[in-house]
Amino acid sequence: MNNYIKIILFSLLQIVLLGSTSLAQNSEVIEINTKSTSLVYAVDQSGRLIFQYYGKKVEATENFKQQHTYSKPDTDRDFSYEAYPTFGLGNVNEPALAVIHADGSLNTELAFETVETKSNDDFSETVIHLKDRVFDFSVELHTKAYFNEDVIIQWTVIKNNENGTVKLNNFASSFLPLKAESYYLTHFYGAWAGEMSVAEEKLENGIKAIECKKGVRTTQTENASFILSLNHPSQENSGDCYGGALAWSGNYRLAFQVDEWRTLNVVTGINPFLSAWNLKSGESFTTPEMIYTFSNAGRGQVSRNLHDWGREYGMTGGKEIHDIVLNSWEGAYFTFDENTLTGMMDDAAEMGIETFVLDDGWFGNKYPRNNDDAGLGDWQTNTKKLPRGLDYLIDYAHSKGLKFGLWIEPEMVNPESELAENHPEWIVQSNGREKITWRNQLLLDLSNPKVQDFVFNVFDSLLTTHPGIEYVKWDANRHVEQAGSTYLSDAEQTHLWVAYTEGLYAVYDRIRAKYPDFVIQDCASGGGRLDYGALKYHNEYWTSDNTDPLSRIFIQYGTTLIYPPVGAASHVSTSPNHQTQRMTPLKFRFDVAMTGRLGMELQPKDIQGDDRIFAEEAIKNYKQFVRPLVTTGDLYRLKSPYDEGGWASQMYVSKEKESAVLYAFSIEPHLRGIYPTIKLNGLDANKTYQITEINKNDKSRFWGNGHTFSAEYLMNVGVELKIADQYDSAVFMLKAVE
Repeated sequence: MNNYIKIILFSLLQIVLLGSTSLAQNSEVIEINTKSTSLVYAVDQSGRLIFQYYGKKVEATENFKQQHTYSKPDTDRDFSYEAYPTFGLGNVNEPALAVIHADGSLNTELAFETVETKSNDDFSETVIHLKDRVFDFSVELHTKAYFNEDVIIQWTVIKNNENGTVKLNNFASSFLPLKAESYYLTHFYGAWAGEMSVAEEKLENGIKAIECKKGVRTTQTENASFILSLNHPSQENSGDCYGGALAWSGNYRLAFQVDEWRTLNVVTGINPFLSAWNLKSGESFTTPEMIYTFSNAGRGQVSRNLHDWGREYGMTGGKEIHDIVLNSWEGAYFTFDENTLTGMMDDAAEMGIETFVLDDGWFGNKYPRNNDDAGLGDWQTNTKKLPRGLDYLIDYAHSKGLKFGLWIEPEMVNPESELAENHPEWIVQSNGREKITWRNQLLLDLSNPKVQDFVFNVFDSLLTTHPGIEYVKWDANRHVEQAGSTYLSDAEQTHLWVAYTEGLYAVYDRIRAKYPDFVIQDCASGGGRLDYGALKYHNEYWTSDNTDPLSRIFIQYGTTLIYPPVGAASHVSTSPNHQTQRMTPLKFRFDVAMTGRLGMELQPKDIQGDDRIFAEEAIKNYKQFVRPLVTTGDLYRLKSPYDEGGWASQMYVSKEKESAVLYAFSIEPHLRGIYPTIKLNGLDANKTYQITEINKNDKSRFWGNGHTFSAEYLMNVGVELKIADQYDSAVFMLKAVE
């Protein structure tokens, strides 16, 4: 019996079964639980794996066995939503999987085979095995449930055992159908110096796609994450909300389809654009992880769930204290010598900074790195600028009690470099076409194992040659253009988009195997690689090259909706700001920077007099009071900068609710006497707290400074703060008292 006759017979049998058993019980129920949520699948009488529920925790196995879906009008087929819908019989919506089988067939129908579950102290993993009804082609649906964090992660492993190559055209990580009256999508957009701006829109019929086709710097203008609110726009402290983030640093597509039955179909994963993958017989393909969380208490709890998971599992050293950093870029740019750098270190040490980072411009000899035109790829110390080499600077930093860090951009190359001269075949390129530069640079082809070795050796050689280096800022300043690989075969050119990212992760894996705790900052022209795929290899992330504090209030608000604030490198820079030319008070700049990982991005000798005294005191306050809360505390957003009124406010509360830090910012000018009333959140309702203003600058902004208040008063009545002028700000410490 040939395959086409088999397909017809199986299809007819399924139609009969579905038409006659639409009210029958499901044969098996698969429940996946966290502390507060449940994800439920069922195997129906025809052997399909059906999505049943994801939301607030329920214990109702028998009820789910009884659950059924009515047939749709004009058809005798049950239109239940499959757990991993394919292109083929029964799915008329956006498929999670679409393949061309070895014999040319376009249809795939997955049936349940087995399920297995294993658990440890951190998570339980469920693997559901599905197999095509006709071909020797299978899918494993993997789900990890992190009990304490209320986070569920999904991915698939696609296996080809057919007698020939299968072409994967669509290969999503996850599918989630939701049923409500209406759906509101919060997503992120921007550009260089304006990353993670927040937009919310009501989803209507059709497909809304959040996607990227850049290959590198894939989160600069969009981000592979979202929040979904059911039935009304998202609220901070109430309502059903789902948070999602794809752990992938390459092209992605998040598709949100409201279908004709008003069900929302969410399909997430690698962008299929020009990315068809030839899966040979005996091979498997593993998709990226898709991270979900659910809260029936609004988007605030969605964020806290993701922060808890991210600190523990989604980044390196997420619960460790992060150093205060002085980065040399805006203070020195490319124009520096030894004295410039040692002078910056002197001031940094006096101010209480803990790590000095030498940014771009330290390398290249035949083609010296005096601007961004040349030298990228030639990772030898520039002997004209630094005649005594890096070790002299490292030793000097250590003599001042500072750690020493270095900037690298190992995935990129300038055409004017020894690397480009010696290895032109290593560059991403399209045969016979002129190479187009971006920021005067080209991209190395990380699908090539030799390039992977080179990039690893850039990192490894620096650390073995200069073991005193204790921090690396890893940058990436262009995207993919003229996609093509001299390493991949002609038939595999569409593999480049995926193979580049897999090659990058292979390098990161080698680095972390040798340097598991070494501090690496995730940077790509600012926030161009901010996703959980890259973040797990990094200790912190650079949210934006824009250090203007007003801009950063908005950028960091959007960023910390999804990503842990402990990793958000947030720097005090000079005024007027180098990106926006905006003039802002030093206090405002410090108060904003102290909402994340505090650092500085300026020439510190420019801060003198009273400003120097204030800066040193603010750094002490951050170390003593604020940093522990930013590191492990829970974030509560009190006033959004996007709301009317012209205020922004947030707070961190310790897990034990013994301490907290409150921030308030006036981001617009207000008429005299118009002050904000801030209602606090997250405190223990049975406790009393003393409020103490820090970073005062000789001016008190609250009549109750130093007083004690009940948590009920603070959370229900609130505090009125005397801030009204644009760029006024206030920071308060709260301590529980007996």
